[in-house]
Amino acid sequence: MDPRLAIIDRRLEDIGRVIAISGGKGGVGKSVTASVMALLLSKLGYRTGLLDLDFYGPSVHTILGAKPTLPEEDRGVVPPEVHGIRFMSIIHYAGENPSPIRGVDISNATIELLAVTRWGSLDFLVVDMPPGIGDTTLDAVRLMKGAEFLLVTTGSKVSLAVVRRLLSMLVELKVRVIGVLENMRMDGSSSARDEMEALGVPFLGEIEFDRGLEDSIGDVEKLMRTHFAGKLERVLGKVLSST
Repeated sequence: MDPRLAIIDRRLEDIGRVIAISGGKGGVGKSVTASVMALLLSKLGYRTGLLDLDFYGPSVHTILGAKPTLPEEDRGVVPPEVHGIRFMSIIHYAGENPSPIRGVDISNATIELLAVTRWGSLDFLVVDMPPGIGDTTLDAVRLMKGAEFLLVTTGSKVSLAVVRRLLSMLVELKVRVIGVLENMRMDGSSSARDEMEALGVPFLGEIEFDRGLEDSIGDVEKLMRTHFAGKLERVLGKVLSST
């Protein structure tokens, strides 16, 4: 048995809730949802951590305007603090260079990152999941026991089809799903609300396509004034009231 697995349990034991932001598909707004949610939680006074588990295309640091910083080492790795959030990502080590890892190496990298990171006591750890329904998602479920999933989708048929498959997998694994958020809602686009209600899955709300969001990337003050952040704050209320 890998001794790092027992260490992971100790690293996470003082964290109140672990919320994994997923969707199964890239380009639906998972990373910006995870980033803004962590910022909102910190703004409300919660001790918050943010973990970017996307090894292929980490983007949380870009959204937050954070430069790669070599973390302090003290019986493990202490996540650097960014805008009041303890933030951990592979970019602290790889910088902007690609991380060409696959297969068992992905699982090994996930285990290593979770084993070395000393989060300390947190109310929330928000995890930005990579796209796809594969090793990293399965590893997250296996390694972060008790993690809850918040799924992000658009109204497109393709995105909804992927979310349905992800939901089916999570239900089979007996993982708690907080609910589904529809992002980038467009006039006349298909709504996820009816489909999620038919599946018996909590629908957290819709966020309309925010044309000003892209201009706010890298500027946290501007980001928190966007329509997207305002709507996500309402969704957060549902997340906080869910148990």
